[in-house]
Amino acid sequence: MVHRLLREQIIPRPAAELWEFFATPRNLDALTPPDVSFQIIGEIPSRMYAGQLIEYRIGVLPGVRMRWLTEITHVRDFEYFVDEQRIGPYRLWHHEHRFTPSADGRSVTMTDAVSYEVGWGPLGELMHALWIRRQLATIFDYRAKRVQELFAGRAPL
Repeated sequence: MVHRLLREQIIPRPAAELWEFFATPRNLDALTPPDVSFQIIGEIPSRMYAGQLIEYRIGVLPGVRMRWLTEITHVRDFEYFVDEQRIGPYRLWHHEHRFTPSADGRSVTMTDAVSYEVGWGPLGELMHALWIRRQLATIFDYRAKRVQELFAGRAPL
């Protein structure tokens, strides 16, 4: 079964400033909770591009780390990008990051739309109901808090 997670956050910053941060793959580390044990493997270019592969190690359970390989499949500068899992804990992972500027250009609505499928049949659905859904919500709650700390506290340009 395909599940969806949708989050929106209004950030009082211009789109170009947010894009510079989110288009830099290394910054993902600053948005990931420490207990996920997130680690980017290898060197990656400083700017994201369509076709880019990024490899991580993540903690999926206490003491259990897993390889996660994602591909940046679509990029439209200052508007959106999509990452899709190629190897990792999900049967399907499609994550669209969208940046929609306000009419006056002084703020941006950032939207995360994730479609994912756990796999493993009924066992996977049980794990989703008992743990995975809550874990993803916690990760995206942390991310929203960090974005707020990093961007909302500064005066608009």
